[in-house]
Amino acid sequence: MAGTVSAGTAYVVLPGDIDDPATPSGGNHYDRQVITGLTGLGWRVRELAVPGSWPRPAEAGRVALAAALAGVPDGAVVLLDGLVACGVPEVVGPAAVRLRVAVLVHLPLGDETGLPPEVAARLDEWERQTLRAAPAIVATSAGTGRRLVERHGLPAARVHIVPPGVAAAPLASGTDGAASLLCVASVIPRKGHDVLVEALATIPDRPWTCHCVGPVDRDPGHLDRLRRLAGAAGLADRIRFVGPRTGTELAADYAAADLLVLASRSEPYGMVVTEALARGIPVLGSAVDGLPEAVGRTPDGAVPGLLVPPGDPAALAGALRRWFDEPELRHRLRAAAQDRRADLPGWKVTAARLGEVLSALARQPGLPRRPAPAGDAPSSPTGDAPSPRAGDDPWEGAQT
Repeated sequence: MAGTVSAGTAYVVLPGDIDDPATPSGGNHYDRQVITGLTGLGWRVRELAVPGSWPRPAEAGRVALAAALAGVPDGAVVLLDGLVACGVPEVVGPAAVRLRVAVLVHLPLGDETGLPPEVAARLDEWERQTLRAAPAIVATSAGTGRRLVERHGLPAARVHIVPPGVAAAPLASGTDGAASLLCVASVIPRKGHDVLVEALATIPDRPWTCHCVGPVDRDPGHLDRLRRLAGAAGLADRIRFVGPRTGTELAADYAAADLLVLASRSEPYGMVVTEALARGIPVLGSAVDGLPEAVGRTPDGAVPGLLVPPGDPAALAGALRRWFDEPELRHRLRAAAQDRRADLPGWKVTAARLGEVLSALARQPGLPRRPAPAGDAPSSPTGDAPSPRAGDDPWEGAQT
């Protein structure tokens, strides 16, 4: 399609559920915030929300994405959410020939927990083909950026790190300063709720309650296992899975919290960490991927929380015992969280950084180069994964 597009216009391709309050996610929140920020900076943002069971929808979803991209003028700057883009290289690759494509990767597809090995390998290969076709990749943490470079053989100069911002928030009042634990995460295996439940089961004598806020319908079998585990430990009334919350309800959960707990097995950044710190709430989390980056340090080097190895209930339980048994530790961590609060960047910083990436992409001479032939890409670590073909799609029916 012929056409001219100024450097101040960006088409943003999003999951169809971007604004669905029943399915909140860090990725959707990031997307919405940067769209608002880019608009505030003078960008003309054209949203293209495409429904589908991403990252690998049925054919109708792929056709819808192809049609949406076909309607974008030649040479336009297009930012694709990685959840939509990375599983469909046969759609994104041809589009990258005539469009200035940037792919925003919140979570590398193969990092999701619980995927069958053959599905994870195929997702890795599709992601590799997609990212090699894109002239710019945006990662939300330095750790994610490094993994993409190493895993897919990408030139480091094409991978740009644009961490999430956080909105200013009032200090949380908490409860008694110790007992109210809050976990904000989708109830899926990657988020480690089972690790948290197992850890809490070893300290029933401490005075605590734990509210788990987040979507509960993405893996019903996992939720059932968690409830059985809590019930067997006699903790069903103290570990509560309350479902997704947003707005004033979620703000009230944060306000009542004394400690945020996030036991993720993999976490590209962990926006709920900075949302807690913005309220002066200390964090107990996994030392994995971008989560330590989100926790950060105060200007004087203090860590506003405790970090433990991922997937280790004993280590998590030990950290919880310290939290409950050492008043001096709690005081020190709260003070550090309040100091870190003052140092957190806002969403305007994130939008400005992303705008710089898109502006540089718009200034590149000519159209993006053609993607490398599929045969140039190395095979995945767990075996060859050929390009997707109609009727040969192991992802369909295998999602977890």
